[in-house]
Amino acid sequence: MEDLKQIIEINNDLIKAKENLNNHTIALVKNNVIIVSEKKGISPMMDYIKDGVDLNGFSVADVIVGKAVALLFVKEGIKNVFAKVISKAGLEVLKEYKIYTEYETLTDNIINRKGTDICPMEKTVLEISDPSYAYEKLKETLSLLKNNNG
Repeated sequence: MEDLKQIIEINNDLIKAKENLNNHTIALVKNNVIIVSEKKGISPMMDYIKDGVDLNGFSVADVIVGKAVALLFVKEGIKNVFAKVISKAGLEVLKEYKIYTEYETLTDNIINRKGTDICPMEKTVLEISDPSYAYEKLKETLSLLKNNNG
């Protein structure tokens, strides 16, 4: 009976996360705690990790889920994911870690903002399977991009 109660809570969290995705890029829900952001890409998750936000057990709705953010979800203990768009590599990561996943569109790759190539974050984690190592490499990539564009 306890398992059923837990499943219902998790499903409610995922439903709430989806409902809160409107006008946001990401929505995270656990019980009655709702966290949303309008930042693009992996920035919200990178910020939450850097700031020490405890996301263990949260359900998340995200506009775009590639392998990079999927690895961050794993690192932070996310339990359920809904993606409007998910890459095959992102879906594989979530399946590997047995994270319940729903999505609207499955795509081969996540493309950069200019639409000219694969997203640099995706390129960073192409050969990485360890979530903590992925986080460190993504921090390096973001820092390099910021220094080159800033």
